[in-house]
Amino acid sequence: MSLTARRLLTGPLLVAALGAGLVASPQAASAASGVTATVRVAGTLQVRATPSLTAKAVGSLHAGQRVTVTCRVNGQKVRGSVRTSSAWDRIGPGRYVSHAYMSATRSVPVCAAASPVAVPTKAKPVPKATGAKFVVGTVRSTEGKVNLRSGPSTSAPVMGTVGTGRTINLVCAVAGQSVTGTVRTTTQWDKTSVGTYISHGFMYSGPIPACTGSALPAPVVTLTPEQFIRASVPGAQRGWREFGVPPSVTIAQAILESGWGRSGLSAVDRNYFGIKCQNGGFGKLANGCHTYVTEECTKAGVCFTTTGVFRTYASQAHSFRDHGNFLRVNPRYEGAFAYTTSANKFIWKVWKAGYATDPKYYTKVTGIMAAWNLYQYDTWK
Repeated sequence: MSLTARRLLTGPLLVAALGAGLVASPQAASAASGVTATVRVAGTLQVRATPSLTAKAVGSLHAGQRVTVTCRVNGQKVRGSVRTSSAWDRIGPGRYVSHAYMSATRSVPVCAAASPVAVPTKAKPVPKATGAKFVVGTVRSTEGKVNLRSGPSTSAPVMGTVGTGRTINLVCAVAGQSVTGTVRTTTQWDKTSVGTYISHGFMYSGPIPACTGSALPAPVVTLTPEQFIRASVPGAQRGWREFGVPPSVTIAQAILESGWGRSGLSAVDRNYFGIKCQNGGFGKLANGCHTYVTEECTKAGVCFTTTGVFRTYASQAHSFRDHGNFLRVNPRYEGAFAYTTSANKFIWKVWKAGYATDPKYYTKVTGIMAAWNLYQYDTWK
């Protein structure tokens, strides 16, 4: 619970620039060579008429059910219990399920276009001796290959794919559809030297100039500690009214767990306490699950790298309320609720019940409470 989630963003930089030849043709999929896949979901998985969560439900599959997938298509991006993916598996005419909840025995082929037309493609030549300069960007993705598209939108046609670690010559940047990537959530799309676009959510690079006639999206504003506390008070006090967790405890834990809201888990998924999904379930206050690479430690203090599936939220307030709900319904923390009007005793009981393995966790939380006078937000006073 007290573990700090972080994305796996390290790796050697490659120096080869992206050149021509990135245009990829989808493989034709044959129904006769279907792929066996197993449903990994808590409860049931809706079968949709088109690859979108808003499409009409035309059936459902239960957890552990095995189905035959004929091919896959691109659709709405979904954070599921297995992965985050925009791929949807076709299991019959007009029947699609998100690949985010499917575990397949092998790679699922791309569905063939309904009316394929052979159109020769010609990559734009890289300017020579014109003084043109590029910004070299490096792809970072924990979600598989990243699509190169014909425009700055996930609905634009896919012109090719690139894997993590690949370097690309970037010409300029434009504002487009917002994308949550491995590196960041952003509306910036980078134009490559061959005329395709890639979301900046999956890119590491230096500053990229705006394309002619375009404006870059405004940078993300990082809250000051005072601003973070002010934004936290309403959700923390509601958590006290609903579940009995002292607001000063909630705010201090959020500060410590999320690094003042700067962690990838809180900045992208508004999860300020590291609450995890359990077997694909995320409760009533979260809206999904997201897999991260994390560092965990044993009681002996031995730390190791692993992966964790964490809850995602629509707002900071939802995360704060779920924190209160999590403590209230978990039997191991029952003893803390004898001290709902004594913040220090409450967090002591929570820590001793096994909330965190950090031997200094109680001292850190109460130190934050005192340093920032968070006790003033305890509404019983």
